[in-house]
Amino acid sequence: MLLNRMSLRSTAAVGAATLVAGATFAATAFANDGLSPEAAANAAVPDSEEPVADTEISEDDEFFSASEEMTEEELAELRAEAEERREAARGNGSQFAEIEGTNVEEEEEEEEEEEEEETPDFSGDPKDIALQMVLSEGWGADEFHGCLEPLWDRESGWDHTAQNPSSGAYGVPQSLPGDKMASHGDDWQTNPATQISWGLSYIKDRYGTPCAAWSHSESVGWY
Repeated sequence: MLLNRMSLRSTAAVGAATLVAGATFAATAFANDGLSPEAAANAAVPDSEEPVADTEISEDDEFFSASEEMTEEELAELRAEAEERREAARGNGSQFAEIEGTNVEEEEEEEEEEEEEETPDFSGDPKDIALQMVLSEGWGADEFHGCLEPLWDRESGWDHTAQNPSSGAYGVPQSLPGDKMASHGDDWQTNPATQISWGLSYIKDRYGTPCAAWSHSESVGWY
């Protein structure tokens, strides 16, 4: 009988430990499903701490059930373990909230940087716009007055609607074909700033500077 009583106490302790482990697993599962740590911990902790019952088989292969109350010290240990796991679940929820908040702040900063990188607007007549763009490229004013101005005087007379009847070249820089300028804006047919921006990019990539493009045009008649 003493042996059976000791076995019952051991079985009850094992059952209680299993209950706590199951509660801990449930708390973690609820937290991962998006529930708040408090709700997850409350859902995981059992409402009652009634003694655990188990069954044991005697030597005569007869089944019997018995239960035994746990001591106050054992109950206190179980409560302490449950509270530790509740605090751990609550801490994990705070970390998730901090990470989510950090991601939102980073996205807002990236949007602000993209807005700051927008190309500034240039105003005035086509020649004024071209001079502003030449200077913004880091070229001197002589690149405009001595080279770009006469180059596009020859090409289009600075008319943003000019079109060569034979080749189809279009706009201030006489882009051939004209829709190449769409890479700098959908309004390439009507906006001289879009045409000039494309024309300067073309000159920079092909010749390096407006004066180099003008020199080439002077020698062969085109650029």
